[in-house]
Amino acid sequence: MEKLNYRRTFFIGLAFLSICAFWQMYDNIIPLILQNTFHLNETFTGMIMAADNVLAVFLLPFFGTLSDKADTPLGKRTPFILAGTGISIVFLMILPGADRTENFLVFVVCLAVLLVSMGLYRSPAVALMPDLTPKHLRSKANAVINLMGAVGGVYTLLLIRFLVKDGSRPDYTGVFAGVAFIMTAAVLLLLLTVREKKLAAQIAAEEIQEEKEQGEAVAAHTSELPKPVKKSLYMILLSIFFWFTAYNAVTTAFSRYAVKVWKLEGGGFADCLMIATAAAIVSYIPIGFLSEEFGRKKCIQGGLVLLLLSYLGAAFFPVYHPAINIGFVLIGMGWASVSVNSLPMVVEICSLGDVGKYTGVYYTFSMAAQIFTPVFSGFFMQHISYRVLFPYACIFTCMAMVTMSMVHHGDSRPQEKKSVLEHFDVED
Repeated sequence: MEKLNYRRTFFIGLAFLSICAFWQMYDNIIPLILQNTFHLNETFTGMIMAADNVLAVFLLPFFGTLSDKADTPLGKRTPFILAGTGISIVFLMILPGADRTENFLVFVVCLAVLLVSMGLYRSPAVALMPDLTPKHLRSKANAVINLMGAVGGVYTLLLIRFLVKDGSRPDYTGVFAGVAFIMTAAVLLLLLTVREKKLAAQIAAEEIQEEKEQGEAVAAHTSELPKPVKKSLYMILLSIFFWFTAYNAVTTAFSRYAVKVWKLEGGGFADCLMIATAAAIVSYIPIGFLSEEFGRKKCIQGGLVLLLLSYLGAAFFPVYHPAINIGFVLIGMGWASVSVNSLPMVVEICSLGDVGKYTGVYYTFSMAAQIFTPVFSGFFMQHISYRVLFPYACIFTCMAMVTMSMVHHGDSRPQEKKSVLEHFDVED
């Protein structure tokens, strides 16, 4: 039985690590600059911060499809990763200067170019993993990729923690430089260690050979999907929209909910979020193994059950109690189980030549949910009560459970073990 090449998967995941390091900086630092340097109100700040999600809906499928059609000596995805990272680093390092000189026009123009350049390589970078990983190992590989993304986010948080000084207008140059450094180092190491074109040809040949041995139709890899497969694709994309609608509503409104409903003062709400993040980090790799053993669909459904129980439990706490943290452990575990398996299911459904396109479609639905849900949930919280937040999340999680039950394609087939000892065998 073929086993996951963890070393190769680590190097493939460097691109995603750099992406997550950037977005952690973007989400935490850019709003502070917009408000403290350029004195924008909450509405305009929110509009600018939402621009990345709006752009992503259009850019990610476009560049994903474009990379599917590319054929260069470096492969399909690597040129996009190199170009996107290079352009991003240049404009990233202009931002702190625009902040110091209070040049709003330069700041906004550079930010716009930066968002487009990040969109240029996000889908190709994520598509690199399924391109270079055998189908039945993609959930396990995606667990490694998610773990590396979390490491990238933690790296940026540490930069912010130790390099940002107190004051109304601190200098963020060190943070921007630190993010630029990790982006540069990650993509150079990826370029030196991963020979995309050679590996992709090898994986494609192995997939075709495996299908021949199993008596499957190689001709199934065409641009037109059969109707039952299309239905599964539509249902899982709807599921992705629903569970992101639930989860993102909680993550974007939780700081306000914790203050207004649970009466947590200062940054006390951050403890709950850190507990959920820590639980997700320690869950990624075990969930990868469980997905290989029991299948992706069952792991996603189990994750949705954990999320539903957590949201439901949180709704019954009128004030904060330490027991709530148990629910946030379950949220972290549930979200890890969902996120590790959802992208591999989407790309499993698609043809081998359309991985970039369907990676972009995956992000279209997840980003659309993240544009929709802050506005929709915010309307209910404003006109009814903040207490509708967790029932709102429960409703959309239940909707995701219904649509997920209608997905009948894209699952991994558990690999038969020759002996009990093979359950514990891991390749470096």
